[in-house]
This record gives sequence, C-alpha cells and structure tokens, in this order.
Amino acid sequence: MRRALIVVDMIHDFAHEGGALYCGPSMGKIIPVIQNELDRARAAGEPVVYLTDAHMPDDAEFQMFPPHAIVGTKGAEIVPELAPSEADVVIPKRRYSGFFGTDLDITLRERGIDTLRLVGDCTNICVLYTAADARNLGYAVEVVENGVTSFDEDAHRNALKELEKTLGAKMLRSAM
Repeated sequence: MRRALIVVDMIHDFAHEGGALYCGPSMGKIIPVIQNELDRARAAGEPVVYLTDAHMPDDAEFQMFPPHAIVGTKGAEIVPELAPSEADVVIPKRRYSGFFGTDLDITLRERGIDTLRLVGDCTNICVLYTAADARNLGYAVEVVENGVTSFDEDAHRNALKELEKTLGAKMLRSAM
C-alpha cells in the first residue's frame, strides 16, 4: 500500500469565522486533527496533497452557493494553521470532486499512490465526491472521521454512512 494524505478545502472561506461559507464551530475541532495527520503523513514519508476550491468570479456554482473561494482572494487561501510544506502539492479545483478537471489522478499515479486518506470539509460535498471519484478510479479510500466536518450535521452523518456503506471507505479516527 502506498498512501497519500488528501486535505480537502481547508481554506479561509470555509475554515475561519467570517468566511463566505464558514462551516461553523466544528472547524475548530478538526484543525488539530488535520495537523496531527499532517505530522503523521510527513513523518511516514507519505505525499500530502491539498485540494482547494478556486472559483472564477462568475462561477456557475454561485447559482447554488454564495460566492466563495474566488481565485486571488484570501478566502481561497489555505489557512495558516495547516500551511503546506515545500514538498506538498496544492491542486486548485472548480468543482466538488478533486479529480474533476484537475491533474490529481496523474499526480497520484506518478507517485505510485493506491490509497487516499481524506480529511477536511465538507464531508457531504467535496470529501464525498472526491472519495466517489477515487473509488471509481480504483483507489482505496480512508476517511478520518474526526478530521472531516460540514456546516450541516445531518448531511455530515449521512455522508459518513455513504462513504463507508456505499463507497467502501475505511473509517478511521486520528489519535489525539
């Protein structure tokens, strides 16, 4: 098994109060978990890939959600508490899945990755759809339950069930 840690959308607009789509107080609980996962992955020599929402000012997604993560704004930047290292890869995305319209798949395959460990937000949107595409592409998926969250607690719980029962993701808890 060759694993990569995938950090999904831990950007200002989602993770910090006042952000355009702030996920709420649960963000404060997952940041230390993700820090722990970053330390674990880097110590193990596992690649770390950050997926970041990066929208154009007139993005079609804004028909469903308020404008957020607009390219070039602070809202689209990774929060400093989880800053990437020089060795980490940052892949911007315009849709829910980190695979759609990006070079995530080739980035992982070039490193011989076959297993993805997911952390970040939103469990029911970008984490779920990235996991679904990963499974469709043949990757094994692990989800750190205490390292993912959403602005909607019911949708978060339902997504965790979907990740495990339908997609076959291995559900883990990070040691804290």
